[in-house]
Amino acid sequence: MAKIALFGAAGAIGRSLADALQQRGEDYRVVGRDRARLEKTFDGDPKAERGAQVEIVTWNPDDPASVRAAASGIDTLIYLVGVPYDHFELHPPTMRKTLDGAIAEGVRRVLLIATVYPYGTPQTPKVAEDHPRNPTTFKGRMRKEQEDMLMAEDAAGRVEGVILRLPDFYGPGVEASFLDNVFKAAVNGETGDMIGPIDTPHEFVYVPDVGPVALALAAKPEARGRWWNLAGAGVTSQKQMAKMAFAATGKPMKTRIAGKMMLRVIGLFKPFMKELVEMHYLQTTPVLMDDTMLSNLLDGLKKTPYEEGVRRTVESLREARG
Repeated sequence: MAKIALFGAAGAIGRSLADALQQRGEDYRVVGRDRARLEKTFDGDPKAERGAQVEIVTWNPDDPASVRAAASGIDTLIYLVGVPYDHFELHPPTMRKTLDGAIAEGVRRVLLIATVYPYGTPQTPKVAEDHPRNPTTFKGRMRKEQEDMLMAEDAAGRVEGVILRLPDFYGPGVEASFLDNVFKAAVNGETGDMIGPIDTPHEFVYVPDVGPVALALAAKPEARGRWWNLAGAGVTSQKQMAKMAFAATGKPMKTRIAGKMMLRVIGLFKPFMKELVEMHYLQTTPVLMDDTMLSNLLDGLKKTPYEEGVRRTVESLREARG
């Protein structure tokens, strides 16, 4: 029986975790609302040499019995559950319902995959785990409330809580990324839409690198009760990533930049773009993370260099294009 469950598994990070579990030959459970999407992503998963098996389970987080059934028999629950970007108020109650069901079923450990949002505006050039969590946005406050909920349950001894904090991400099959449009433009010889300014220092994590790190962290007893940073493979910028993408295809770089004011205008017609205005501070004063503590805990971190990660992402788009 699977002892690890990926709640909200159908996204890119879930795929990375599943690949890492397959390589380790460990059975696992994927949990999501949409069975068709889960089957498309995981059914017929190539089996690792040691024969890992995937169990597909659907759930309704608003139904306590459904949550308990999805968590039944699980030792470690990795929480990846997303909500619509314009409804971040759903993050805390969804976490609450999941924790209640997991604790009722005797789940030992919950690992939350988190973001930089709770840190708020950076107060130091590099942000380590002891940086204050002082979110300046509604989305940041909702994410912090979600984290506080998990840490409170850990402090009470009802579950072991661990948080892994990621920056923006990219990689093969990743569509929910600032860089997705520019990668596709590089492959198709089109103009890439980007959110500016694009030359500000930034960092990105290559999604296939996340799965092995998250599993290693989840297995460390001393990881509980705190959050851990996983930084990108160094400091870069959106502009540098775009240059690498177009260079990989041999096509001239063509981009179209939307600043904060333009996001407001576009948001009149596309509500999702309006939501990006609130988080625009990350484009001008980005959170650059220090992950020394995590590296020390795990005896080093494997990170794919940006140039290699961009090349692999472009190659996957070319293959998908046919």
